[in-house]
Amino acid sequence: MTTELTPSTGTARIERIYDAPAELVWELLTTAAGLEEWWVPDGFDIRVSELDLRPGGRLRYTMTATSPEQVAFVRDTGNALSTEFCKTFTEVAPPARLAYLSLIDFVPGHEPYEHLTTIDIEPAGDRTSLVMTLDPLHDEAWTRQHRAHRGNELDNLEAAIRRRTL
Repeated sequence: MTTELTPSTGTARIERIYDAPAELVWELLTTAAGLEEWWVPDGFDIRVSELDLRPGGRLRYTMTATSPEQVAFVRDTGNALSTEFCKTFTEVAPPARLAYLSLIDFVPGHEPYEHLTTIDIEPAGDRTSLVMTLDPLHDEAWTRQHRAHRGNELDNLEAAIRRRTL
C-alpha cells in the first residue's frame, strides 16, 4: 500500500551508485541499526526510538550535535543540541522505493510544515542506483543546507556499505 504524493516544483535529485546489492542498501535505509550507522550528517549522532515501516508508520529519532561546528550551528539557530525528529512513511515498497514526510518544526520564527523525500533504489548489476528526490524547504538558504546534509548523509551511506562489505 502507498499514499503517493506529488513532488512540488523546485525538487532536487541526488543520485548515487553503490557497490552493493539493493537488499543491503534497503536494510541500511529501513532498520534502526542501519540508520544509526549513517543517517545524519557529519557532526551529529542519532538514536532511533521508533520505526514502524509501513505507509502511515513513523520513524522517530533523536539527533545530537557533537562536533564544534554543528554545536555552533544549532545554537545559532536557537535549537537544542539534541532534537527529536519524526518522519511518516508514505510509500514502502521493498527494496525499490521509500518515501516519507518530515515534520519541519525546528525553524525559528516559521510555522511547522511537512516536507516530502522519495528514495528510489534500482539494482544495476552488482551495484545499486539510488535516487533521492527532495522537495524544497521554505526558503533557498534552508533548502541549500538541507540538500547539502542529504548529500553528506548519502556519502555516509557509502561508508556504511563499505564497512558491511569488507
